[in-house]
Amino acid sequence: MPRTTGLFLDIRRDPHSGELLARGGDAEAHSILQRAGFVAVVRLHESYHRAPAGLTEDDESRLASDAVGRLRAVGDHVDCDERFDTDARPAAYPALGASVSHLAERLREATDTAEAADVLTELTAPHDGILAGFEEILSALAEFVAGLGDASDPYTARRLRYLANEYVRVIHSDLARTCERLADRHAPHPGRRACAEQVPDHEPERSAVCACPPPPRALPAPAPPPVGAARLRR
Repeated sequence: MPRTTGLFLDIRRDPHSGELLARGGDAEAHSILQRAGFVAVVRLHESYHRAPAGLTEDDESRLASDAVGRLRAVGDHVDCDERFDTDARPAAYPALGASVSHLAERLREATDTAEAADVLTELTAPHDGILAGFEEILSALAEFVAGLGDASDPYTARRLRYLANEYVRVIHSDLARTCERLADRHAPHPGRRACAEQVPDHEPERSAVCACPPPPRALPAPAPPPVGAARLRR
């Protein structure tokens, strides 16, 4: 997904609480912060990131410096405490989620039902599809949490297994049926077609580059009635 670089973030130790906090940025910046080790905090009127509980001050400084370097490496502007400033610019590698989101772009470009079914197959394949892998991750996480030893851990593990067994399988079932219907349909999408980049012989404008019709115009939404237009009851 295209991104506007040059976003502003602030990574500092809060002068009142002493907490290491990061504020600002977009979803990609938030992903970088979380991969660096920050924890997301979502409130009713604000959202920000904090350092995990229990870190030493030196660990927090290393965490903040790493985040500053990663964010600046992708072109973001980061204001920070002097202790967190760094000239390091770690290399950025494509995240696993990027290959999954690429499927959305393939769907946006699909011109017939067969192409859409091919994309859905990547989600629903029973052995190595994305949803099968997601279900396996939830099950492995449940097994991990169940062995941690706190009183609440068995409940958390049961909740994770419930998500895997109920929600993920329902989504998988619905998408598999959709994939099957699309595969059997063999129909072009009426609003999309591959551009041949050829000008027909009858085209009078020789500067034209293709025969694709212009996109349909969206009709403007009707204006709401004036406030005083409603008929008063007597």
